[in-house]
Amino acid sequence: MDKVLRKPADAVADIPDGASLAVGGFGLNGIPETLIRALHAQGASSLQVVSNNCGVDDRGLGILLAAGRISRVTGSYVGENKEFARQYLSGELEVELVPQGTLAERLRAGGCGIPAFYTPAGVGTQVADGGLPWRYAPDGTVAVPSPAKETRLYHGRPHVLEHGITTDFALVRAWRGDRHGNLVFRRASANFNPIAAMAGRITIAEVEELVEPGNLHPDQVHLPGVFVQRVVLLTPAQAADKQIEKRTVRA
Repeated sequence: MDKVLRKPADAVADIPDGASLAVGGFGLNGIPETLIRALHAQGASSLQVVSNNCGVDDRGLGILLAAGRISRVTGSYVGENKEFARQYLSGELEVELVPQGTLAERLRAGGCGIPAFYTPAGVGTQVADGGLPWRYAPDGTVAVPSPAKETRLYHGRPHVLEHGITTDFALVRAWRGDRHGNLVFRRASANFNPIAAMAGRITIAEVEELVEPGNLHPDQVHLPGVFVQRVVLLTPAQAADKQIEKRTVRA
């Protein structure tokens, strides 16, 4: 039951080229920065990433993106990443944009074994009707458009069919964890981390603090260890390395 690995490199060593990854975080808040950097050093390429966004140019998933290691992104927000926009518009990157709440529910559904569900979000738009550019051609035309989705009336209101998401691996960050993989997230840094962890077949968690089994009260646990296969304890420097994407207060 001891799921702790000593080095981040050991935790990501078997992630192959072409693997699908669910990655926690929102902007730069709660991102598994150390695991992402370890994966960058490991060298896996053609990765298919599911994450709310792709970090910024020099942090988070932006590191893998800048190195040309990501081939497809399923997310809800492009953010401030100029390289993301450049690769998408030039046809180097396939992008499936999903309403944020729908993305969260698709991850949660996949983790719960629910294959699909209906939602009113996106009805009457290209999300449901199809035609969103998933990939551009180099000349700027749409090479791969999104397909139309099934819709159905419930209580007189149209809903669109969305599918649950599961991935080969998941990378997440937690505040506390134990050797069994039980995790506690701190405030807003929870964001997409619990549901990303649920969606991964092999979930790797970096934790700021590691405690022994039994030290976490069951009522404190946000994600039970059944969803987590590997745990990596961050060094104090790694745990303190938390960047702010955009300051909103004056100096």
